[in-house]
Amino acid sequence: MNFGILFEKVEDKDFPPGYFYAHIPSLGLTTHGLGLEGAREAAFDLARGWLLEKKACGELLSSPSEILFSTLDIPDDALQST
Repeated sequence: MNFGILFEKVEDKDFPPGYFYAHIPSLGLTTHGLGLEGAREAAFDLARGWLLEKKACGELLSSPSEILFSTLDIPDDALQST
């Protein structure tokens, strides 16, 4: 099974520097790890455990879906109250 992963740098001041979120949209899972490789390993562990649990309970495994990525630019003036 091949799932898309979206990485996002953690900008939270309470988080140590160098951490990234790893989102697996097809499974609705998010985790984090140190650096991209740490985040990828955490995502693998989380997805594997989640899929094994579903399989053990006799649930159908989710099929990977097509992942498309874009950005959304919201200008500062759009955030002004009316």
